[in-house]
Amino acid sequence: MSLLCVRVKKAKLQGPPDKFNTYVTLKVQNVKSTTVAVRGDQPCWEQDFMFEISRLDLGLIVEVWNKGLIWDTLVGTVWIALKAIHQSDEEGPGEWSTLEAEVVMKHDEICGTKNPTPHKILLDTRFELPFDIPEEEARYWTRKLEQINSLGDDEYSFQEEVQKKPLPSAASQCSFEDADSAVDDRDSDYRSETSNSIPPPYHTTVQPNASVHQFTVPSRLQQQGVLRETCAVSLQNYDLDYQEHVAIRRYDSIDSTVSGRTDTESTSESSQMTSRQCSIGSRRSLDRSDSPAGSSRYGSSCNVSQGSSHLSELDHSHESAHGSEQEDDHQERVSNHSYHSSGSYQKDGQALHREQEEPHGRGEEEKIYETEEKRADHSVALELEKPKDVDAGAHVSYHGDNEPPPFPPARAHWIRAISKVRLRLQEGQDEADPSKPPWLKGGPAGGLYGIDSMPDLRKKKPIPLVSDLSLVQSRKAGITSAMATRTSLKDEELKSHVYKKTLQALIYPISCTTPHNFEVWTATTPTYCYECEGLLWGIARQGMRCGECGVKCHEKCQDLLNADCLQRAAEKSSKHGAEDRTQNFIMAMKDRMKIRERNKPEIFDLIRDVFCESKLTHAQQMKTVKQSVLDGTSKWSAKITITVVCAQGLQAKDKTGSSDPYVTVQVGKTKKRTKTIFGNLNPVWEEKFYFECHNSSDRIKVRVWDEDDDIKSRVKQRLKRESDDFLGQTIIEVRTLSGEMDVWYNLEKRTDKSAVSGAVRLQISVEIKGEEKVAPYHIQYTCLHENLFHHLTDVHGNGVVKIPDAKGDDAWKVYFDETAQEIVDEFAMRYGIESIYQAMTHFACLSSKYMCPGVPAVMSTLLANINAYYAHTTASTNVSASDRFAASNFGKERFVKLLDQLHNSLRIDLSMYRNNFPASSRERLQDLKSTVDLLTSITFFRMKVQELQSPPRASQVVKDCVKACLNSTYEYIFNNCHELYSREYQTDPNKNQDLPPEEQGPSIRNLDFWPKLITLIVSIIEEDKNSYTPVLNQFPQELAVGKISAEVMWSLFAQDMKYAMEEHEKHRLCKSADYMNLHFKVKWLYNEYVRDLPAFKGKVPEYPAWFEQFVMQWLDENEDVSLEFLHGALERDKKDGFQQTSEHALFSCSVVDVFTQLNQSFEIIKKLECPDPVIVAHYNRRFAKTIGKVLMQYADILSKTFQSYCSKEKLPCILMNNVQQLRVQLEKMFEAMGGKELDAEASDHLKELQVKLNNVLDELSAVFGNSFQTRIDECVKQMSDILCQVKGTGNVAANARNTVAQDADNVLRPLMDFLDGNLTLFATVCEKTVLKRVLKELWRVVMNTMEKLIVLPPLTDHTGTQLIFSAAKELGHLSKLKDHMVREETRSLTPKQCAVLDLALDTIKQYFHAGGNGLKKTFLEKSPDLQSLRYALSLYTQTTDTLIKTFVQTQTAQGSGVDDPVGEVSIQIDLYTHPGTGEHKVTVKVVAANDLKWQTSGMFRPFVEITMIGPQQSDKKRKFTTKSKSNNWAPKYNETFHFILGNEDGPDAYELQVCVKDYCFAREDRVLGIAVMQLRDIADKGSCACWCPLGRRIHMDETGLTILRILSQRTNDEVAREFVKLKSESRSAEEGT
Repeated sequence: MSLLCVRVKKAKLQGPPDKFNTYVTLKVQNVKSTTVAVRGDQPCWEQDFMFEISRLDLGLIVEVWNKGLIWDTLVGTVWIALKAIHQSDEEGPGEWSTLEAEVVMKHDEICGTKNPTPHKILLDTRFELPFDIPEEEARYWTRKLEQINSLGDDEYSFQEEVQKKPLPSAASQCSFEDADSAVDDRDSDYRSETSNSIPPPYHTTVQPNASVHQFTVPSRLQQQGVLRETCAVSLQNYDLDYQEHVAIRRYDSIDSTVSGRTDTESTSESSQMTSRQCSIGSRRSLDRSDSPAGSSRYGSSCNVSQGSSHLSELDHSHESAHGSEQEDDHQERVSNHSYHSSGSYQKDGQALHREQEEPHGRGEEEKIYETEEKRADHSVALELEKPKDVDAGAHVSYHGDNEPPPFPPARAHWIRAISKVRLRLQEGQDEADPSKPPWLKGGPAGGLYGIDSMPDLRKKKPIPLVSDLSLVQSRKAGITSAMATRTSLKDEELKSHVYKKTLQALIYPISCTTPHNFEVWTATTPTYCYECEGLLWGIARQGMRCGECGVKCHEKCQDLLNADCLQRAAEKSSKHGAEDRTQNFIMAMKDRMKIRERNKPEIFDLIRDVFCESKLTHAQQMKTVKQSVLDGTSKWSAKITITVVCAQGLQAKDKTGSSDPYVTVQVGKTKKRTKTIFGNLNPVWEEKFYFECHNSSDRIKVRVWDEDDDIKSRVKQRLKRESDDFLGQTIIEVRTLSGEMDVWYNLEKRTDKSAVSGAVRLQISVEIKGEEKVAPYHIQYTCLHENLFHHLTDVHGNGVVKIPDAKGDDAWKVYFDETAQEIVDEFAMRYGIESIYQAMTHFACLSSKYMCPGVPAVMSTLLANINAYYAHTTASTNVSASDRFAASNFGKERFVKLLDQLHNSLRIDLSMYRNNFPASSRERLQDLKSTVDLLTSITFFRMKVQELQSPPRASQVVKDCVKACLNSTYEYIFNNCHELYSREYQTDPNKNQDLPPEEQGPSIRNLDFWPKLITLIVSIIEEDKNSYTPVLNQFPQELAVGKISAEVMWSLFAQDMKYAMEEHEKHRLCKSADYMNLHFKVKWLYNEYVRDLPAFKGKVPEYPAWFEQFVMQWLDENEDVSLEFLHGALERDKKDGFQQTSEHALFSCSVVDVFTQLNQSFEIIKKLECPDPVIVAHYNRRFAKTIGKVLMQYADILSKTFQSYCSKEKLPCILMNNVQQLRVQLEKMFEAMGGKELDAEASDHLKELQVKLNNVLDELSAVFGNSFQTRIDECVKQMSDILCQVKGTGNVAANARNTVAQDADNVLRPLMDFLDGNLTLFATVCEKTVLKRVLKELWRVVMNTMEKLIVLPPLTDHTGTQLIFSAAKELGHLSKLKDHMVREETRSLTPKQCAVLDLALDTIKQYFHAGGNGLKKTFLEKSPDLQSLRYALSLYTQTTDTLIKTFVQTQTAQGSGVDDPVGEVSIQIDLYTHPGTGEHKVTVKVVAANDLKWQTSGMFRPFVEITMIGPQQSDKKRKFTTKSKSNNWAPKYNETFHFILGNEDGPDAYELQVCVKDYCFAREDRVLGIAVMQLRDIADKGSCACWCPLGRRIHMDETGLTILRILSQRTNDEVAREFVKLKSESRSAEEGT
């Protein structure tokens, strides 16, 4: 079944606002609900409705009606297909729907609408799945729905189903004109329907409760006094408090009390007194009774308790051990709590104590007592305020009146104090009215007190850890409550009467009475049917007549006629004086009774046992009863008073949409009628009629009519003797009447054509001759049922309820085994007790035993059927479920209160489900499931029968209970962790576990406590997951016990753990490894059980933060360990001579060792699986620093000692391999730590480290390469010598090319011999990356050495061209070149030698490429060393002019960048190009010099030298000098010079070099400064005048240097020699420096 939730929100109607007063009607599956009416064109209702849906092929019909004075008009209709409605657990915004004017029909069902109107309505519809009902219940309700659905428009009287159980109907919700009378009747977690302060429509102001309200109403004054008391007592809402670790409960007093007052006050108020509270300490009674059952005391589930309180307080107060162990060792506990002075007075002055059963944690029982004196004072004070509340004559008595059990001194003081007060108040009894019959009770439920089962959660012992706790014996009796406190058990007078009545019903049972002997019969005068009162129509053979007793009826009514033929015949004969005939009938009846007694002796034995009668008394009673059965025919007479109170929900018969009802009442031949109430379907008459009846088989016929006064009705009067419309009837068997009754009767049809609905309320008082003061039969039935139940359960069953084995649709109506069931059924049948009343009574009895095995399942089924009875109204009646229930003869408030208290009790027990339903017992687990089903049924009852708007959802209630239980479970395992762990998990029994108590809990000195606690938590969660989750599977979407268990346990654990870790952080008394181990356990607990819970999914958990400091501490310590390990590994490796780890691995073991250790450390961090990215980033940053420190230390150690190993063959390679392996492993670690996802800071750190290691490797390979320098030098010198021997010109003929190749091979041989051996070795020993680096270094060394020793002159003097070759920094020494050029003949390569060398280079290049295994060709081609060598070679073959031109064109920055000028020269230059020849003429005017910086001790004679540098200048004037000026540091010259440049090249191939010198006689002039001006800068302008700063020397790049070195070899070339001298000049040293 699905639950359809509809919220009617608002509407927009087109038209004037004052025109509309609208309400909405919802119809689905024959169920109809209506909102309130709201005025205006934009009405807002905001009302919720819920429907149970079994067929999704139907639709929801929404009608909007406008209220009129007489007629309501339809505004429009919306039809919504159920299949189109979505599922949701939350309310939505709703959807606007257009109202349409007409409906579309198909197969008599609405399937759509048409003709839209301008009106709209906003509805929110959704399907919700509130709970899974048991299969049996589902089948039952489905069948009922199908039955209703199949009716269609036919009228169905439900006759077959409920022939013997008249349908209770609607009633009022407020009692005796007081709207707030029931204000205190609330459930702990919601307000019961009885507390509505405004009566619903068509409710009267009198209380409809057969069991209570048949009696006289006290004065208004009394009621008000009581009300003031009632309202003065506040109710606390029961609540499960999760804020603490322990579920501390606040109970509203309704749990355990009802107001206690004297008879005078309480004779007939209804719910005004439902819950007066006086309870104080009673509910928190710390004495933990092991016999909750014991509390099923008095205040029977029927209303026979007031008088019983007069009998003896002693008797009453100890009905407490009826549960399971009657007079056993629990006497002490029971008696401690059962006397009435416990501070909580009931209506009869009985007090009920809360007793808390606690399971034996491990066999011991503990009792903790509150400060008793406080409670004593409190209770005395309270009682003194309420002197009338105490029933007189009460005294404290002990169980069995033997010696009193031992009390703690405080409790003894308390008892004495209470007793004293109660004795003072004894005179209260004198005000009671002893004349009242003993069953008269105040309040609706008589004996419904609280649920006496408040858990005392202050103890830490009650949680059994691993489900091995057997179900505590004391709890087997079930509820510890007076929910169904059965006062009838002590009411001897009532029991005696019921005993007789039961015998009477069973000795001559209705179920097997003599059937009538019907035959077809013709009436000669108008005759009426005995059963339905209708006329026997027809000319002949109109009906049936019994040959024995003469009763006449329709043929269709003969099966309904249940009066016994024999008895009727006997009565008729005796009335007509036919003595013989009468005697015959009496003899026949006697025989029937004898046979009955002989065939069914067990029935009468059981009745005797139940009512504890002796055999002698029983035999006498049997005689008396038989005689009364026989006498009943002749001597029986009764006075009957019938008050027609009111009716509800009548059919509208008039055109005005109403009726004018009146009632006729007929007893025998006497008929009386009420006045007519015009235009009312819920009329109130309050008229009383008196009858005398002398025939027990007579019937009372109550008929309701609609009075008509028109022509049509007069015609009808002539034809049918009935001028008025028939509205319904009820026929009551006189034999079912007893005492005073206030009963609602459903109106039933007279024929199949009647249209009937509603119910009528009658107050009937019967005084049967000889039975003047007798309780009503409903109360008598309750007495019988309760006593039977008590006898079978407590007396014979040792407190265990025996569940009858019944099958089929009506199995729920079987309450006992065959014999006992026959007794209650016969009694019910004989005295007109409805089967629903039987069911409710049995439910009340079971409530006192709801914890017994199997009982919850029975109660759940019972309540489901009670729900079905009231909630599934028939199509023929328009009485709502709550109104039908209000008309229940069981008593509306009484049943509601019973359910409320049961609901509370179930919650309390579910809140300790580990104790009450241990996982080790499959039977108890099944009971747990049934208990939840029962809660669900209670919720359904509240929703569907009471029609409450939003009762607590069963799933939420169970969830709260589970949480409460888990809270207390955690608290318990936390406080008893060591003990529980030792008991459950200690494998070594010899191990001494006696820790001092202060060390058993959490400590800052060690962490032992927490792993134990985690183990216990896991066992709890596992048990919940594996044992309880499969059982509590009724709400799969909302309740998974395992998940809730994990959530609650983790939440509580997290609080404690966080606090503990904060404390540890302050002191840090444990090792970091211990913290790490605990971190792993906590992580495992979280990942295993918590991570995937909805509450935690997708969230970053807190637990890594608790341990962050300790992990950081561990990482700090780990860094030191890693460094130590590194040194150890290197030392070992060094001792072993850096051996390769294997033939395939080219590195030694120290690298492996270092990274093994680092990887292990990281593995630990990784295994923490920290889900907090921020904290992971912190760990990675810290660990990255450790890696950096370790690897750099390794690299530093290698670097320092590397030089010493270079002489050995393989070692340097292995060491370089080691560094390379560090880089490889670092890359792997980088990936392992997250790669691209790694925290930016850690990532940068590792990348920097990689760069550093790369640099280290570069340095090592450079060192290694340089170690070959001397050997390569030797090889290259040999090459140079061989090369010198190569003769010939540059232009090699084609046929002579082979000789060049031959020469190249010869030249290369020394180098190749060297390289061959080494490179082969490197290829095998070096890793590929290292090999490439080594090859690069060797290539660099070979190229540079060849350039240095072969291409560029191998001058012997170290200050020669070696200087030019070195960096530009040393250019200051170039001036010394001229000395070499003067002193030494230098060699220059011939073109052929260049060709040989070029070919040799190709061969070397191929060798280093090694077919792809060595260096890449592109690298070799682009390597600057080769390019430099090639360039130098290419320049060898060029002319001096070309080289000078190249120099001028490439060296554009010779004079630039003068940071610190030594003076400046002002010159003016004019460039003229001859238009014809293209020759260039340059005129230079040296104007002056300025700011010359020069120190000298002698004469200073500066002059300016200007040189034109460029090609084709050998035959032209190249240099001019000015005159010198003595001792002038800013000389003026104004001298002009002319240079002629030819037309072969443009100005861009020329430059002017200006040099200021100090003239010296007889020695070389000293250079002050040099400036260079390039003509290309002037070419565009043609002239230029500027100040040129003087630099100390010429700047040039590698190309310039190479040209200079080549030209320096051309010593015979004057231009070359001059050029080299010019360009190598620099400022001379000053004398003063």
